[in-house]
Amino acid sequence: MPLIQISQTPGLTVEQKRATIEAVTRAYAEATGKDAKSVWVTITEVPREQWGVGGVPLG
Repeated sequence: MPLIQISQTPGLTVEQKRATIEAVTRAYAEATGKDAKSVWVTITEVPREQWGVGGVPLG
């Protein structure tokens, strides 16, 4: 069973998370031919101070 993990800064609403999970699942199933019911998606919110881009902390 495929597992797709998304890490991001906090801020999405419950509705946005739901829409993201649905869209990612649909896109993966269409691209791979897998049954959408077998696709797992997780969204992990990581505080901005724990991210760095280009050597610079976001928080």
